[in-house]
Amino acid sequence: MADATAAFVGKIPENYDRYLAPLFFDAFAADLVGRLPVSDGMRVLEVACGTGIVTRRLVERLGGRGTVMATDLNEAMFAHARTRLPGPHDAKYRTADGTSLPFESGSFEAVVCQFGLMFFPDKAAGAREAFRVLTPGGVYLLNVWDALERNPVPRITHETIAKFFPSDPPRFYTVPFSYHDPGVLASLLRDAGFADVRCERVAKEGQSPSATEAAIGLVEGNPVYGEIMQRRPEALAEIEAAVAANLARELGDRPLRAPLRALVATARRP
Repeated sequence: MADATAAFVGKIPENYDRYLAPLFFDAFAADLVGRLPVSDGMRVLEVACGTGIVTRRLVERLGGRGTVMATDLNEAMFAHARTRLPGPHDAKYRTADGTSLPFESGSFEAVVCQFGLMFFPDKAAGAREAFRVLTPGGVYLLNVWDALERNPVPRITHETIAKFFPSDPPRFYTVPFSYHDPGVLASLLRDAGFADVRCERVAKEGQSPSATEAAIGLVEGNPVYGEIMQRRPEALAEIEAAVAANLARELGDRPLRAPLRALVATARRP
Protein backbone atom coordinates (compact mmCIF):
# COMPACT_ATOMS: atom_id res chain seq x y z
CA MET A 1 0.00 0.00 0.00
CA ALA A 2 0.97 3.58 -0.44
CA ASP A 3 2.04 5.46 2.65
CA ALA A 4 -1.23 7.43 2.74
CA THR A 5 -3.29 4.30 3.27
CA ALA A 6 -0.85 2.63 5.66
CA ALA A 7 -0.20 5.48 8.08
CA PHE A 8 -2.00 5.20 11.43
CA VAL A 9 -0.34 8.25 12.99
CA GLY A 10 -1.06 11.40 15.00
CA LYS A 11 -4.47 11.26 16.69
CA ILE A 12 -5.63 8.40 14.50
CA PRO A 13 -4.83 5.64 17.05
CA GLU A 14 -6.77 7.44 19.80
CA ASN A 15 -9.77 8.05 17.53
CA TYR A 16 -9.58 4.50 16.22
CA ASP A 17 -9.74 3.05 19.71
CA ARG A 18 -12.38 5.45 21.02
CA TYR A 19 -14.82 5.50 18.11
CA LEU A 20 -14.15 2.45 15.95
CA ALA A 21 -13.60 -0.21 18.62
CA PRO A 22 -17.31 -0.33 19.59
CA LEU A 23 -18.45 0.34 16.03
CA PHE A 24 -16.33 -2.29 14.24
CA PHE A 25 -13.98 -4.32 16.37
CA ASP A 26 -15.23 -5.25 19.83
CA ALA A 27 -17.81 -7.80 18.72
CA PHE A 28 -15.37 -9.64 16.49
CA ALA A 29 -12.64 -9.48 19.13
CA ALA A 30 -14.95 -11.28 21.55
CA ASP A 31 -15.80 -13.85 18.89
CA LEU A 32 -12.19 -14.51 17.93
CA VAL A 33 -10.82 -14.73 21.46
CA GLY A 34 -13.74 -16.93 22.47
CA ARG A 35 -12.48 -19.53 19.99
CA LEU A 36 -9.11 -19.81 21.72
CA PRO A 37 -8.56 -23.10 23.56
CA VAL A 38 -6.82 -22.19 26.82
CA SER A 39 -4.26 -24.39 28.55
CA ASP A 40 -1.88 -23.80 31.44
CA GLY A 41 1.38 -22.18 30.43
CA MET A 42 0.31 -21.47 26.87
CA ARG A 43 2.05 -18.76 24.91
CA VAL A 44 -0.09 -16.62 22.61
CA LEU A 45 1.26 -14.38 19.87
CA GLU A 46 -0.92 -11.59 18.57
CA VAL A 47 0.03 -10.26 15.15
CA ALA A 48 -1.08 -6.75 14.10
CA CYS A 49 -2.37 -5.90 17.58
CA GLY A 50 -3.20 -2.29 16.70
CA THR A 51 -4.45 -0.41 19.76
CA GLY A 52 -4.77 -3.59 21.80
CA ILE A 53 -8.49 -4.31 21.35
CA VAL A 54 -7.88 -8.06 21.08
CA THR A 55 -4.86 -7.95 23.38
CA ARG A 56 -7.01 -6.85 26.30
CA ARG A 57 -9.44 -9.70 25.71
CA LEU A 58 -6.64 -12.24 25.37
CA VAL A 59 -5.21 -11.23 28.74
CA GLU A 60 -8.66 -11.54 30.29
CA ARG A 61 -9.32 -14.93 28.69
CA LEU A 62 -6.00 -16.41 29.77
CA GLY A 63 -6.59 -15.20 33.31
CA GLY A 64 -2.96 -15.63 34.28
CA ARG A 65 -2.72 -19.15 32.88
CA GLY A 66 -0.54 -18.09 29.96
CA THR A 67 1.32 -15.20 28.36
CA VAL A 68 0.52 -12.79 25.53
CA MET A 69 3.10 -11.34 23.15
CA ALA A 70 1.46 -8.49 21.23
CA THR A 71 3.14 -7.26 18.06
CA ASP A 72 2.52 -4.59 15.47
CA LEU A 73 4.53 -2.87 12.77
CA ASN A 74 2.97 0.53 13.44
CA GLU A 75 4.59 2.17 16.43
CA ALA A 76 1.89 4.82 16.93
CA MET A 77 -0.82 2.16 17.31
CA PHE A 78 1.55 0.14 19.45
CA ALA A 79 2.17 3.06 21.81
CA HIS A 80 -1.56 3.48 22.37
CA ALA A 81 -1.94 -0.24 23.09
CA ARG A 82 0.66 0.05 25.84
CA THR A 83 -1.32 2.78 27.59
CA ARG A 84 -4.35 0.49 27.80
CA LEU A 85 -2.46 -2.48 29.26
CA PRO A 86 0.46 -0.93 31.13
CA GLY A 87 1.07 -3.71 33.67
CA PRO A 88 4.22 -5.79 33.10
CA HIS A 89 2.25 -8.98 33.64
CA ASP A 90 -0.61 -8.03 31.32
CA ALA A 91 1.17 -8.49 28.01
CA LYS A 92 4.57 -8.10 26.43
CA TYR A 93 4.97 -5.90 23.38
CA ARG A 94 7.35 -6.02 20.47
CA THR A 95 7.53 -4.20 17.16
CA ALA A 96 7.33 -6.84 14.46
CA ASP A 97 6.43 -7.36 10.83
CA GLY A 98 3.82 -10.09 10.47
CA THR A 99 5.51 -11.33 7.30
CA SER A 100 8.91 -11.72 9.00
CA LEU A 101 8.43 -12.47 12.69
CA PRO A 102 11.43 -12.12 15.04
CA PHE A 103 10.72 -15.34 16.97
CA GLU A 104 12.14 -18.83 16.97
CA SER A 105 10.19 -21.57 15.26
CA GLY A 106 7.74 -23.35 17.55
CA SER A 107 7.57 -20.53 20.11
CA PHE A 108 3.79 -20.27 20.59
CA GLU A 109 0.76 -22.48 21.14
CA ALA A 110 -1.53 -19.97 19.43
CA VAL A 111 -1.30 -17.11 16.94
CA VAL A 112 -4.15 -14.60 16.75
CA CYS A 113 -4.61 -11.90 14.11
CA GLN A 114 -7.68 -9.64 13.96
CA PHE A 115 -8.22 -7.70 10.74
CA GLY A 116 -4.53 -7.54 9.93
CA LEU A 117 -3.92 -9.98 7.09
CA MET A 118 -5.67 -7.75 4.53
CA PHE A 119 -2.93 -5.15 4.97
CA PHE A 120 -0.01 -7.56 4.46
CA PRO A 121 1.74 -6.96 1.12
CA ASP A 122 2.69 -10.66 1.10
CA LYS A 123 -0.19 -12.59 2.63
CA ALA A 124 1.38 -15.97 1.89
CA ALA A 125 4.45 -14.96 3.88
CA GLY A 126 2.22 -13.93 6.77
CA ALA A 127 0.53 -17.34 6.79
CA ARG A 128 3.86 -19.16 6.55
CA GLU A 129 5.28 -17.16 9.45
CA ALA A 130 2.26 -17.94 11.63
CA PHE A 131 2.76 -21.62 10.81
CA ARG A 132 6.49 -21.46 11.54
CA VAL A 133 6.24 -19.92 15.00
CA LEU A 134 3.52 -22.33 16.17
CA THR A 135 4.25 -25.51 18.05
CA PRO A 136 2.89 -28.75 16.54
CA GLY A 137 -0.81 -28.78 17.37
CA GLY A 138 -0.84 -25.00 17.76
CA VAL A 139 -3.80 -23.00 16.48
CA TYR A 140 -4.05 -19.99 14.19
CA LEU A 141 -7.12 -17.77 14.68
CA LEU A 142 -7.76 -14.87 12.35
CA ASN A 143 -10.45 -12.79 10.75
CA VAL A 144 -10.70 -10.53 7.71
CA TRP A 145 -13.52 -8.29 6.57
CA ASP A 146 -16.14 -9.50 4.14
CA ALA A 147 -16.78 -7.41 1.02
CA LEU A 148 -17.42 -3.68 1.27
CA GLU A 149 -20.94 -4.07 -0.13
CA ARG A 150 -21.78 -6.43 2.76
CA ASN A 151 -20.68 -3.87 5.37
CA PRO A 152 -22.96 -0.83 5.06
CA VAL A 153 -21.15 1.55 7.42
CA PRO A 154 -17.81 1.57 5.57
CA ARG A 155 -19.62 1.37 2.22
CA ILE A 156 -21.66 4.49 3.00
CA THR A 157 -18.55 6.24 4.29
CA HIS A 158 -16.48 5.35 1.23
CA GLU A 159 -19.20 6.42 -1.20
CA THR A 160 -19.84 9.69 0.64
CA ILE A 161 -16.18 10.67 0.78
CA ALA A 162 -15.65 9.77 -2.88
CA LYS A 163 -18.28 12.32 -3.96
CA PHE A 164 -16.06 15.11 -2.63
CA PHE A 165 -13.16 13.96 -4.83
CA PRO A 166 -14.63 12.84 -8.17
CA SER A 167 -11.29 12.81 -10.01
CA ASP A 168 -9.11 11.36 -7.24
CA PRO A 169 -11.14 9.66 -4.48
CA PRO A 170 -9.39 8.42 -1.33
CA ARG A 171 -9.01 4.66 -1.58
CA PHE A 172 -8.31 3.56 2.00
CA TYR A 173 -11.69 1.88 2.46
CA THR A 174 -11.09 -0.37 -0.53
CA VAL A 175 -8.10 -2.01 1.20
CA PRO A 176 -9.51 -3.59 4.40
CA PHE A 177 -12.42 -5.10 2.47
CA SER A 178 -10.41 -6.46 -0.45
CA TYR A 179 -9.64 -9.99 0.81
CA HIS A 180 -13.05 -11.55 1.26
CA ASP A 181 -13.12 -14.84 -0.65
CA PRO A 182 -13.35 -17.74 1.85
CA GLY A 183 -11.95 -20.17 -0.70
CA VAL A 184 -8.91 -18.00 -1.31
CA LEU A 185 -8.31 -17.60 2.42
CA ALA A 186 -8.66 -21.33 3.07
CA SER A 187 -6.26 -22.14 0.23
CA LEU A 188 -3.74 -19.64 1.59
CA LEU A 189 -3.75 -21.42 4.95
CA ARG A 190 -3.54 -24.91 3.46
CA ASP A 191 -0.69 -23.87 1.18
CA ALA A 192 1.19 -22.63 4.26
CA GLY A 193 0.92 -26.13 5.75
CA PHE A 194 -2.08 -25.78 8.03
CA ALA A 195 -4.58 -28.58 8.64
CA ASP A 196 -8.17 -28.56 9.93
CA VAL A 197 -8.78 -25.28 8.12
CA ARG A 198 -12.22 -23.78 8.66
CA CYS A 199 -13.40 -20.50 7.19
CA GLU A 200 -16.88 -19.12 7.82
CA ARG A 201 -18.81 -15.93 7.30
CA VAL A 202 -19.85 -14.40 10.62
CA ALA A 203 -22.36 -11.61 11.17
CA LYS A 204 -22.17 -9.25 14.15
CA GLU A 205 -23.51 -5.85 15.11
CA GLY A 206 -21.51 -2.83 16.17
CA GLN A 207 -22.83 0.32 17.74
CA SER A 208 -22.07 4.01 18.18
CA PRO A 209 -23.88 6.47 20.47
CA SER A 210 -24.65 8.61 17.43
CA ALA A 211 -24.03 8.89 13.71
CA THR A 212 -21.98 12.02 14.41
CA GLU A 213 -19.58 10.17 16.71
CA ALA A 214 -19.36 7.32 14.23
CA ALA A 215 -18.47 9.78 11.48
CA ILE A 216 -15.63 11.24 13.54
CA GLY A 217 -14.08 7.80 13.90
CA LEU A 218 -14.74 6.81 10.30
CA VAL A 219 -13.07 9.95 8.97
CA GLU A 220 -10.44 10.71 11.62
CA GLY A 221 -9.74 7.22 13.00
CA ASN A 222 -7.95 5.65 10.05
CA PRO A 223 -5.65 6.69 7.18
CA VAL A 224 -8.49 8.09 5.07
CA TYR A 225 -7.97 11.17 7.24
CA GLY A 226 -4.51 11.66 5.78
CA GLU A 227 -5.85 11.20 2.27
CA ILE A 228 -8.47 13.89 2.86
CA MET A 229 -5.96 16.28 4.41
CA GLN A 230 -3.68 15.85 1.39
CA ARG A 231 -6.52 16.77 -0.96
CA ARG A 232 -8.96 19.21 0.69
CA PRO A 233 -8.30 19.81 4.39
CA GLU A 234 -10.82 22.64 4.43
CA ALA A 235 -13.58 20.14 3.58
CA LEU A 236 -13.07 17.92 6.63
CA ALA A 237 -16.03 19.19 8.68
CA GLU A 238 -18.34 19.12 5.65
CA ILE A 239 -17.28 15.55 4.85
CA GLU A 240 -17.91 14.39 8.41
CA ALA A 241 -21.33 16.02 8.43
CA ALA A 242 -22.23 14.33 5.15
CA VAL A 243 -21.06 10.94 6.40
CA ALA A 244 -23.09 11.36 9.60
CA ALA A 245 -26.21 12.38 7.68
CA ASN A 246 -25.99 9.46 5.26
CA LEU A 247 -25.34 6.96 8.05
CA ALA A 248 -28.32 8.24 10.03
CA ARG A 249 -30.54 8.14 6.95
CA GLU A 250 -29.76 4.50 6.16
CA LEU A 251 -29.06 3.01 9.60
CA GLY A 252 -30.70 5.26 12.17
CA ASP A 253 -29.25 7.39 14.93
CA ARG A 254 -28.82 7.55 18.71
CA PRO A 255 -27.67 4.86 18.72
CA LEU A 256 -26.38 3.97 15.30
CA ARG A 257 -26.39 0.20 14.83
CA ALA A 258 -23.95 -1.26 12.33
CA PRO A 259 -24.52 -4.64 10.66
CA LEU A 260 -21.08 -6.22 10.20
CA ARG A 261 -19.84 -9.17 8.15
CA ALA A 262 -16.42 -10.83 8.31
CA LEU A 263 -14.68 -14.11 7.53
CA VAL A 264 -13.35 -16.00 10.55
CA ALA A 265 -10.76 -18.72 10.01
CA THR A 266 -9.26 -21.32 12.32
CA ALA A 267 -6.41 -23.66 11.45
CA ARG A 268 -3.98 -26.00 13.17
CA ARG A 269 -0.32 -26.76 12.65
CA PRO A 270 -0.02 -30.58 12.34
